[in-house]
Amino acid sequence: MKVYVETNFVLELVFVQEQYQWCENLLSLGEAKKITLLLPAYCLVEPHEKLARQRNVREELQRALNAEVRQLSRTAPYTSRIHQIQDIANLLSQSILDEKQRFNQFLLRILDIAEVIPLTADILRVGEQSESLHRLRPQDAIVYASVINHLRQSITSESCFLNRNSHDFDTPNILQELTQYNCRMIPLFDQGYHFIYKRVTSD
Repeated sequence: MKVYVETNFVLELVFVQEQYQWCENLLSLGEAKKITLLLPAYCLVEPHEKLARQRNVREELQRALNAEVRQLSRTAPYTSRIHQIQDIANLLSQSILDEKQRFNQFLLRILDIAEVIPLTADILRVGEQSESLHRLRPQDAIVYASVINHLRQSITSESCFLNRNSHDFDTPNILQELTQYNCRMIPLFDQGYHFIYKRVTSD
């Protein structure tokens, strides 16, 4: 079975969010060759951008906390509680390192097993059409265009598109278009895993 995923699949893994374990399970199915995992190339760029934005925000906050620590350390009543602020600053610093490390680890695992859908001129053209036709944000339009363009070129018995952008992708027009290519849209990774697991274990 072909399983299309989007940026949130990577984000769940990197930031250990609430659907993390189901994404890990899906990744394991791919590593066991039970499914073919497909990921638009653009979905590997967006996590880079989010990591960079969060790093900048946290580094700025860390600098501000360190400045406050220096100031408060000069005030006798607060000296015994300074470590609490220092702990927060250390947590921010460690989180930056941990998230970058997890991103690198999962990126290697994904690249080892997944088919990355390249960002081509055709996809950009389809994305432009999808943005206006389905009223998608530019980023979501590129992701959807990558999926639908790949489906058009790759006949398969059954596939599914897993995502957490149900507000954007779960619309009658998109569902109808995906159904034309025998692709089911599933808006949560846990639901997607249960659906896929039943299919691959019954074969």
